Amino acid sequence: MRGRNVIIQLAIVTGILVVVNLLSSKLYFRGDFTEDQRYTLSTATKDILEDLPEVVTVKAYFSEDLPTQLVSTRQDFEDLLLEYENRSDGYLVYEFLNPNENEQKEQEAQQAGVNPVMVNVREKDQMKQMRAYLGAIIQMGDRKEIIPLIQPGAAMEYALTTAIKKIAIADKPKIGLIQGHGEAPLEEMIELYQQLSVLYQIESFALSDSATVPQYYRSLAWINPKDTIPQADFAKLDKYLASGGTMFVAYSNLNGDLSQAYLSAANDIGVSSWLSRLGIQMGREFVVDAENAPVSVRQQMGQFTMNRQIAFPYFPIIKNFSDHPASKGLESVFLPFASTINFTKTDTTFRSTSLLMTSELSGLVSPPTTVDIQRQWTENDFQNSSLPVAMAVEGPLSGTASSKMVVVSNGQFIINGPQGQQQQLNADNVSFASNAIDWLSDDTGLIDLRTKGVTARPLVQLEDSTKELLKYGNVLLPILLLLIYAFVRKQRNNRKRQQWAAGNY
Repeated sequence: MRGRNVIIQLAIVTGILVVVNLLSSKLYFRGDFTEDQRYTLSTATKDILEDLPEVVTVKAYFSEDLPTQLVSTRQDFEDLLLEYENRSDGYLVYEFLNPNENEQKEQEAQQAGVNPVMVNVREKDQMKQMRAYLGAIIQMGDRKEIIPLIQPGAAMEYALTTAIKKIAIADKPKIGLIQGHGEAPLEEMIELYQQLSVLYQIESFALSDSATVPQYYRSLAWINPKDTIPQADFAKLDKYLASGGTMFVAYSNLNGDLSQAYLSAANDIGVSSWLSRLGIQMGREFVVDAENAPVSVRQQMGQFTMNRQIAFPYFPIIKNFSDHPASKGLESVFLPFASTINFTKTDTTFRSTSLLMTSELSGLVSPPTTVDIQRQWTENDFQNSSLPVAMAVEGPLSGTASSKMVVVSNGQFIINGPQGQQQQLNADNVSFASNAIDWLSDDTGLIDLRTKGVTARPLVQLEDSTKELLKYGNVLLPILLLLIYAFVRKQRNNRKRQQWAAGNY
């Protein structure tokens, strides 16, 4: 009887497990306990998937027998696609293909634009190299996008969603990039172009080529002009703003050149005066900040030359942001040789927002001045706090129609550089400029997704007195502990001797 009960109980447990397994294969659920919800679909992704005009097909090219560190990438991507499929109500379908199976499939993957990467694998206690595929093709009708290499983490969702968004938009609105006054060309802002091209068609526009600014531009971007600008061009911009147009302006009225070790005020090419007429006042002093990016300095140490990282307050790392769509979700923006920006009009029809602000320990340095890399900065050099270095303004800037403008007090923060000399930018520099242009263009759909990722954990800035206390504490505390130990040990030995002498042992 007892054995029969055991068999019945085992049968019931087995039946429950089978039912649970069948249900789990049909119903998908994944808990996300991360602080920043990095494994939860963003609102932007959900909105895009729910509004797909036709079916999206995803072909994921993944090799089998991947190294351990890449197996999780494949599993995460498959989990993500399953969530996309469920959220899209069947408008997204996917399949996984292994290009390593045969030469035909490998050729198909490469012709589609997914090329292999060489990865190290351990086989029978030997390290070997393997041709691995970790890419995907996203297709809707005759339009397709390629993700040549799937990146783990939040970058995975961003790459997949933006690829879907690209092929889902048939006619992209246009953004005009003002040229003709020494501005950086589009080719020197490759990272900004890559982000904006998801939603917009970006094209260069010379003010001198047209009597007016075309109204089909959703917004204008004016980045780092250097040459003197004719008043006729400003008149065209005034007319564009008067019709409700919007602008993103990144410009510095200061010259910072580390190679010359000299900082000076720039000649006014007309931009500062024009902005001032609109009520946007650019400061004429350099912002310095205790929160900054270091510079690398070569130093001779005996027979060796070594690179040393030295704090450089003229390179502020901005971590103080307003609650605004353009600056939402940012962690840090690198803004070298910046100045302050203020809005001077008090009319209630205007609304101004300081988007980026310095830390609680910041200051101002008047040009001209020389750069002393070895200077020892103290708290007395940082007597200001929360200085605005980027601003958003809404209202009738020119004429009576309401318009919008974002102004940043540095023109180079978004420039990668000329071909062959391009440098990768701080990720939030690109996100901030893209978010600002999205806000100006009344399209904030990708802002949440763009800034989604791992939260930065910056080191806490310590006061000079605390630094001194820790420095001497690190030196003296071990010595003090040794002295205490020696004293205790000596006292203990003395007691033992006394007990021995007294015969109490």
